[in-house]
Amino acid sequence: MSTTQSERLRELLEPLVASQGLDLEEIAVDSVGRRRVLSVVVDSDTGADLDRIADVSRALSAKLDETDAMGEGEYTLEVGTPGAERSLTEHRHYVRATDRLVRFQLHEGGELVARILAVDEDGLDLEVPGVKGRKATTRRLPFGDIDKARVQVEFNRKDTKNGNQPENDNKTEEEEA
Repeated sequence: MSTTQSERLRELLEPLVASQGLDLEEIAVDSVGRRRVLSVVVDSDTGADLDRIADVSRALSAKLDETDAMGEGEYTLEVGTPGAERSLTEHRHYVRATDRLVRFQLHEGGELVARILAVDEDGLDLEVPGVKGRKATTRRLPFGDIDKARVQVEFNRKDTKNGNQPENDNKTEEEEA
C-alpha cells in the first residue's frame, strides 16, 4: 500500500474508529490473487469485543462505500484486534500490557523476559522471574533502552489476583515447545 493511500485511509477511518471508543492501530491493503483485502486493526484500554468490532466494521464499510478511498474494484474489509503476541510500539500498548509477560530486545543487544508491573512516561517497572529457584527481582527499564517488545503467551499462568501463582510456573509458548 502506498504511503499516500495509507495516510488517506488513516485520515478517513481514524475519526470513525475513535467515535466507537477504539484506537486505530494498523491499516494494511494486501492483494490476494485478483482481490484486495483491507485489514484494519483496532483496540482500546478495555479491549474490543465482537459487538464493538461489528459496529466499527459497519461504520467503516459505510464510509468506504461513500468515498473512493479504495479506488475501483472489489475488496474485502477485515476488522480485528491485535493478536495475543502483539508488538508493543506505543505508550498505550505498554499500559495495556501491564501484568503481562513481555520479551524485550534491548538496544545494547541483550534480551529480557519480564512482567510489566507499572508504566509511566519514562519507562517500565518490571518483575524479572527468578531462575533455578531464586526469587523474582524488580527492575526499571527506560523506554530508550528498548529496541523491540512483544507480549508472550503464557499457558500455565495461575490467577494472580488471588495470590495463587507459584513462582516460576509461567511458561512461554517457546518454553512449552
